[in-house]
Order: sequence, then structure tokens, then C-alpha cells
Amino acid sequence: MLLKSIDTQSSDLPITLVPPNASQPEVSIILPCLNEARTLESCLRKANLALATDHLHGEIIVADNGSQDGSQSIALRCGARVVPVEERGYGAALIAGIGQANGQFIIIGDADDSYDFSVISPFIVKLRDGHDLVMGCRLPKAGGTIAPGAMPWLHRWLGNPMLSGIGRAFFHCPVTDFHCGMRAFRRDTYLSMNLRSTGMEFASEMVIKATLMNARITEIPITLHKDGRDRDPHLRTWRDGWRHLRFMLLYCPRWLFIVPGLSLFSVGMVIGTFLLPGPIAINDVTFDTNTLLLASMSVLIGFNLITFGVFSKVFATSVGLLPRDHLFEKTIAGSSLEMGIVIGAVVSLLGTGLLALGMWHWHLQEYGPLSYPSSLRLIIPGTTALTLGIEIIFSSFLMSLLLMSRK
Repeated sequence: MLLKSIDTQSSDLPITLVPPNASQPEVSIILPCLNEARTLESCLRKANLALATDHLHGEIIVADNGSQDGSQSIALRCGARVVPVEERGYGAALIAGIGQANGQFIIIGDADDSYDFSVISPFIVKLRDGHDLVMGCRLPKAGGTIAPGAMPWLHRWLGNPMLSGIGRAFFHCPVTDFHCGMRAFRRDTYLSMNLRSTGMEFASEMVIKATLMNARITEIPITLHKDGRDRDPHLRTWRDGWRHLRFMLLYCPRWLFIVPGLSLFSVGMVIGTFLLPGPIAINDVTFDTNTLLLASMSVLIGFNLITFGVFSKVFATSVGLLPRDHLFEKTIAGSSLEMGIVIGAVVSLLGTGLLALGMWHWHLQEYGPLSYPSSLRLIIPGTTALTLGIEIIFSSFLMSLLLMSRK
């Protein structure tokens, strides 16, 4: 590859320009940028140095998110191609930059000089070995290094470990540092992910979708340096942390809906079954109809959460937000609208029968005052069963509509 050196007074590292007409580069290095004039040149020098030192056929793209500090001219002077991005957001900038990239392998990293672009060779080696996504790892527990002052205490000891742990628990991601900004991936793998997040949660979406599609993922220990900014970072601790957590919950209906729903439904059914014959006393505490009422509420809320989870899964796979789950599809295919109607009707009839029995007891009392606990022991389960049966019937209709739309 032909490289041309340019002298400069601002750094000791040479700038090497990649020929703008270089066709089909192997590597595309992409930096999202918003007012990074203070640090952008250093990042680009290191990236150019890596291309020259490792003899890589590559290109450098700066996805500019509307900088007003001259970052664009710095990028052009350093041999990068500038892709203007009108829509604000970390993900929006990267999506636009990657969309303009020509390389087989894509490397992304922040433009604040916290990542050393001169040491990208290990990422390329892993991609050449057949991996689809190569994550940098900053955390010492997996061999990474965090330089003094490079990461706030809250991020290092709470935010990153907690969110990464949730990601591993929810999706079984083989990644220690879920939100490391320096990572590399194959262009064809990226295209198959169909990433859509325009904000900071773009980082989570990439790891989650790569895991769900069974991509080959590996990690490389890296060093996180203290950034060179003279202003506050774009990252907002609580806002962006919540956005990452929210995204992971939305992408995992099992943990957002189904697991809590099954827990509430099961607990409610067990407690309600034990309380139907009469009150239960444990030491000096007596559980009676008030507890039965709470158990009834638990059953109904639990059932609603379970159906929300199933609906969410069907919708998400229909529009491509989640990959297809063949076991889930087989289970759903084994159900039918008619089966749901029959089950709902049986449960509704059971509830109607209990309510009718309660009315008969009231008739025997000549519609006068009823014994409070004994009457509620009929009315509460009767109302619960009738409500549950009606919900089963209409949920079956909604499921049928979703499946019809999917087909």
C-alpha cells in the first residue's frame, strides 16, 4: 500500500494518508465524533501508524455528528474520510459510518484518545482466524487495564460489572466487558445483525444480537487510558446506564415478563389452594381471606405478564428485533385459537359455578347478611377464575392475530 507522510508540529507520530481511491480495503477504522478537536488528531495518527506498521490495506472514517470545533478539517488533514451524520447519537453516528465503510473487517473506537488505535493488530488476527466479533476488555478481572483516572469509580465498580453481569445472565454472552467501546467485527456479521439503536445502547444491541445469532465472539485485554478531553464526556451515567438496562430488558421478554409472571402465578396458585378450605395459622399469625385476595391478584397479574412475554416474543421475532427461536415457535404452533377458547371457557365456567354457589348460599340466607369469611372463600376464587377464563379467551384471539400477521 502506498503511503504518504506529512510533517506536523503537533505530534511526533507521522500522519499517513490512505489513498482515497483504494478499492476494497481489508480494514475500516471508524470513529464517531462530536467536537473532538482536542483528541481526534492523536487518534487518527495512531490509527494511521497501525495501518502502516502492520501493513494493513485499510481506510479511516470519521462519522461526524455535527462538530462545531473544526474536527472535520482535522480528520481530512489526517487522511480520514468524513461522513456527516445529521441524526445525533452514538449509534446513529456508527451506523452511518459503517454504512459507508468498504472494509471486510470493521474496527470502532471512541475519538477521545482513551483507546490506543496503534495496537489494533490483535483484533485483526482474531477476525482472520474466523471470529465474528472481537471485544476489547478493559476490566482487570479478564486481563484488561484501567489507567489511573480513566474510568469513574461508579462505572468501574458498579455500572460496568452490574450491566455486564446482567447481560451474561440474560443472554449468556461470553463477554466480560459488555460496554467496551473498542471492538472489531466482520462486515457481513454486522449486516446480518440489523442494528437499530441510535444511542449508547448500540453497544449492548451489538453484543446481544451477536450472541443470539450464535456468532463467534472473543475478547482481547486492552488498556483504557484517561481521555484527553477538556470537557465533560458525552456519556451520562444514570441516563445511559438506564438506557442500557432498559434495552436488555426489552430484548429479553423471558426475564422482563415470563419469569416474574410465572413466579407470581405459581405463588398465587399455591397460596390460594391452601387457603380455600379455611384459614391457616403459623405460630401467632393467621392467614385468611385477605391473604386469599392477594393470592388472587398475584395469579391474575402473573398470567398477564406471561401473555405479555409471549406476545412480545412473537412480535419481536416477526419484525426482526430478535432471531427466530425454533423451540418457541414449535411450542406456539402446538397451540391454537380453538384450544385457547376451550380452556378459557372451562375456567370461566368454573368461576361462574363458584359465583353461583355463592349466590345460592346468599339465597339460603334470604339475601341477608352473609358470614364474611365463608362467602369470600367462594366469591374470591370464583371472580378470579371467571376473569382468568375471559383473559385466556381474548389472549388466544390476540395471539392468533399476531401469528396471522407474522405469516
